Amino acid sequence: MARADLLVSLIRAAASGDRETMRSTAEALAADERAKKHHILADRLQRALAAVPITPPPFTTSAVVGVGSGREAIIEIEPRTRLDDLLLPLPVRENGRQLVEEHMRADVLRAHGYEPRHRVLLSGPPGNGKTSYAEGIAEALALPLFVVRYDALIGSYLGETNARLRKLFDYIRTRPCVLFFDEFDAIGKERGDTHETGEIKRVVSFLLMQLDQLPSYVIVIAATNHAELLDRAVWRRFQFRLAFPAPDREHVEVFLDRIVSSWPDRPALSVQKIAAKLGPVSYAEALDFCQSARRRNILGLGGVSIDDAVRIELDLWSSRVRPEALNGERPEQAAAEIDAPAAGRSARRTTKANPSA
Repeated sequence: MARADLLVSLIRAAASGDRETMRSTAEALAADERAKKHHILADRLQRALAAVPITPPPFTTSAVVGVGSGREAIIEIEPRTRLDDLLLPLPVRENGRQLVEEHMRADVLRAHGYEPRHRVLLSGPPGNGKTSYAEGIAEALALPLFVVRYDALIGSYLGETNARLRKLFDYIRTRPCVLFFDEFDAIGKERGDTHETGEIKRVVSFLLMQLDQLPSYVIVIAATNHAELLDRAVWRRFQFRLAFPAPDREHVEVFLDRIVSSWPDRPALSVQKIAAKLGPVSYAEALDFCQSARRRNILGLGGVSIDDAVRIELDLWSSRVRPEALNGERPEQAAAEIDAPAAGRSARRTTKANPSA
């Protein structure tokens, strides 16, 4: 289906004299053939492209003002995080390995009439590894990671966002890659929401169509902290739907141990006690705490030991502003719960009952 759409797009571009679209579509066809191990055909397409002179479009060519090649709506990030280095729930880890294997052995699947799955939806509270997971998938497959820039994608004029989306997906089709939509609920909102305008409904419908037409060598990973806001049809487009819950006490302890093991000196306070004092936190919050303590230790120039730095940061920890405090809960309430005798069990229950922590 994706190949048929590319052929139709190629014919339309050639008929209208749109050389930019014709070139990008032909590059997408070449990438598609190379992903299927049809290297001879892919090389012929590339040689044919090289023979096409690069000339500016004629003045009679119609174009959307202010819309570029689609490259300006993404940021390329060099993936360095490895999947094996992440603390992931077992279902997420196994599905990640399955996704990587399907793309590494895509020729075996295609020989039996299957395409590797390539649309993944991640949901869960912030700071628990969704972005790192997308980076880990790109690193495992040695693919570039493109992060969507909503500031360059969403326009204020009627139809402008759809035009930019089209350019973005046309560009993405030209090469195997991982396309990452963070905060996906910003663009994939429920169309039945009466508070939304007709424009966002058209954007969601167009987005769904583009997702359906993407070739399998483009892996789309979308992450959201508010899965309840997504359009119901959006859920069906994704072949993997993975949950990233807040970590329990044991996982926080393992995460802290990994960090402090890289320090020149380990603090006298055990990671179990540090985790108990931190309470229910995300991985990002635990990392922020450790980095704050280490910075204080470094800037002390020998006058502040790592034990002193950890103690000072723990004293400051209970006074920090948290989302639930903005909703009326006092910081000392949370501190009292952590200091209770059943702190470990209470923290785990709180984590499960309040995934926004």
